Amino acid sequence: MTTMEATGAARPRLMRTLNEQLLLERMRGNGPVSRSELAGTSGLSKPTVALALSNLERDGLVQHAGRRAGGRGRTALLYEIRSGAGFVLGLDVGREFVRGAVADLAGAVRTRASRPARNSSAVARVRELGKLADDLLSDAGVSVGSGALRQTVVGSPGVVEPGGLALRMAANLPGWERPAVLRDLQRLLGDATTIENDVDAAAVAERDHGHGREVSTFAFVSVGTGIGMGLILDGKLHRGAHGAAGEIAFLPLADGHLDPRDARRHGALESAASSAAVVRAARQAGARFRSARSVFAAAAGGDGRAREIVAGEATIVARALAAIVAVVDPELIVLGGGIGRAPGFADEVSARLANFSPIVPDVRPSALGEDAVVDGCLAVGGDQLWARVLSSRLVAEAI
Repeated sequence: MTTMEATGAARPRLMRTLNEQLLLERMRGNGPVSRSELAGTSGLSKPTVALALSNLERDGLVQHAGRRAGGRGRTALLYEIRSGAGFVLGLDVGREFVRGAVADLAGAVRTRASRPARNSSAVARVRELGKLADDLLSDAGVSVGSGALRQTVVGSPGVVEPGGLALRMAANLPGWERPAVLRDLQRLLGDATTIENDVDAAAVAERDHGHGREVSTFAFVSVGTGIGMGLILDGKLHRGAHGAAGEIAFLPLADGHLDPRDARRHGALESAASSAAVVRAARQAGARFRSARSVFAAAAGGDGRAREIVAGEATIVARALAAIVAVVDPELIVLGGGIGRAPGFADEVSARLANFSPIVPDVRPSALGEDAVVDGCLAVGGDQLWARVLSSRLVAEAI
């Protein structure tokens, strides 16, 4: 067979694979669908859809999902993504907790869990993540050695280097940036493990499941143990040239009385507005609070000094948002993190933002709560898994 003949013979196979890829993309994230509906949304003929679905069913990617009654006694055979064809593990590692969840190929969350972080060392934190992962997979009925776990994404503080398994600027997790620690993490969780900046992951979750569904451009600003931003521009996560877009902790917007060493390591804004900074401000005001949460609770209860501290915190955050508005002009700013989600805080920040910016976008607390990072990791991991499934089918036809 000549090269031209071989190419000609391969062309129909490639077209069939492209048709199958199109149908998978149409079915992803949707419920059971009929062949007629797929023909309508894809533009393919009904015989082409029937052949593609038969091939996908043979390969274990789709399955029958019952029938739907139609007119004149007819019923339509329904198809759906076979959820058990692959699983994604999303993990969130913080200074005070580890969280995780398992989702199937269809995007349904099978199980989730959250635990206090009991150890401060990076090596011990890896072991905690490994134990959490094992328990989650067991709860979801996923056998670790079966190959069913196809993708793992770990949400972490810090700037993620290209390639997804190298970190820098993760000051809130001492030792976490060391390459040996990250290699141990991959060895424990599998080769298909990547790291995602935690606030970027939360922004993706807010885009897919929260307030971000209503707009195309928004900023997710997390204020809590640390401070960071995830930026969605025209519906897509913006990482920047070095993966450092959104590292607003280093905005030089704080007062000059900060410790320069702390500001260099954590950033001037984070040093002035993180949870630790709120507790420090309370101490300087002569009040004794153990946590930022207790400060906000006291303010909600009418404590005068606590209300002044919260007002000062809102002013600092509003200044940072004014800088974001001047550069990005977002339609919406979503506040996350323990402080950002505190009742009434978004309204306080929005009121003060008008003092610093002629443009005041809508400012809202996140709708997703403490699961935002995990849900974002599942979304990122789902995209990575689907890309691999689709590309592997194309590669197979090209060989």
